[in-house]
This record gives sequence, structure tokens and C-alpha cells, in this order.
Amino acid sequence: MKLSVKLSKKIMSKLGKTNAEFGLIEEGDKILVGLSGGKDSLTLIHALKEQQRRAPFKFEFVAVTISYGMGEDYSHLQEHCKKYDIPHKVIDTSVYDLAKDKIRKNSSFCSFFSRMRRGYLYTSALDLGCNKVALGHHLDDAVESFFMNFIYNGQMRSLAPKYTAGNGLVVIRPLIQMRERQLRAFVVDNDISAIGDESCPAMRFDVKMPHARANTKEMLAKMEKEFPSLFTSLNASFKNISKDSFFDVEEFK
Repeated sequence: MKLSVKLSKKIMSKLGKTNAEFGLIEEGDKILVGLSGGKDSLTLIHALKEQQRRAPFKFEFVAVTISYGMGEDYSHLQEHCKKYDIPHKVIDTSVYDLAKDKIRKNSSFCSFFSRMRRGYLYTSALDLGCNKVALGHHLDDAVESFFMNFIYNGQMRSLAPKYTAGNGLVVIRPLIQMRERQLRAFVVDNDISAIGDESCPAMRFDVKMPHARANTKEMLAKMEKEFPSLFTSLNASFKNISKDSFFDVEEFK
């Protein structure tokens, strides 16, 4: 008997609508799913497993975990995927040792590890014959990225549901219109052990952790208390951009 998890109607409904809106998953796709072991990527692999059962078209996916070479033990993830009949591979790297030489003091450890992880995911996707890479970003991530770019970088920029990388791989974010609390509820309701911030490689270095995201999360939490429909409105506004109302010099030439 095949084991299954309890996925809320809201998660599967939102997944289906997002897929229909942006054409994320299509007939014949072979998708690499980045599996860190956190609540987001765990929700993603189970949602895609259920989508395989429901969708009127066929697609494949394989979960891939990138090991940084810190002596991580991913046996629990391997056992979890085996238990639920989800293909899974662990890719060993030496990113952690490389970081000691490559990252200067006070540089961004998070961005370095993120870039390296993404690079290995792309390489693994090509090696495995995948045409798409799925990431577990959700609406809270998109909104936080928007405000961080807005406040700290002077850019109107967020996280796209779908884009094509330089190597031709299509990157998709099937959970991009879901709230983080929905994904947290999924692992709690199913009693799934999820990895948290304790697995972050930067925790092993004597550096001050970045404060921008934490500050942005706190700001948004306060804003949402005052304006409960904040995230719903932002999700709608990300699809309704009046570019000609901004100060884009190229637009007026």
C-alpha cells in the first residue's frame, strides 16, 4: 500500500491555479526539485506527487539535495522520500571548504551559498536530463524580496513564477502564490520533521547574520496586522503593473 500525506484543499487548489496561470508544468516535463529538507521544499515534493496523480498530463520529477560538505546527515530525507516513493538524490560538494577561501570578512555568506547551491542544482538538472528546476519559494518570500529590493537596492523587483536561466533550463516556483503559514501547517499536520535555520552553513562561521530579511519580515508582520488583506493585494498588484506610471526614462524616449 502506497503511503500518502494530508494536503489541504487550499494548497492543491492554489497549486493548480498557479500552474494554469503561468504554464509551469507541462506534458512530458522532467523536473528537478531542490529539496533542502525545510518546510517549503517538503511541501513542494508532496504537492507535486499529488499533482502527478491528478493532472490530465504526465510529468516526472526528482528531488535533489545539495550537500555542502559539512558532514551533513541526510539519511532522514532519504528515508522520507523512499517511504513516499519519491525519487531522491544527494549531490556531494565541497562548497563549505570553498567558502573559507572565497568569502571575505563581512561579505554575504547567504548569497554565496545560495549562488553555489543554485549552480549545482542547474548542473544536476542537465546531468539528469531535466528540462525544468522547481524551487520552493512562496508568497512571503516574493513580498519580502520586493520590499528588500525596494528599500535597500532601489529596485522594483520580486520573484518570478517562471523564467528561463542562461543555460536554457526553465525555473519554476509552483508555491509562489501560497502563504508561508500554509506550508508550516502542512509539516505540522503531517508530523513531518523539517530542517530549520540550524542547517544554514553560515551558522558555522563567525559572522554577523544578515538583518535585512529579518527586519523586512518584522515590518510586514506589523503592516499585515493593520491591513489584513496586504498579501492578497500585493499578489494581485504583482500581476497588474502600470509601467508607464513610473519614472522609467526608457519608457518616455
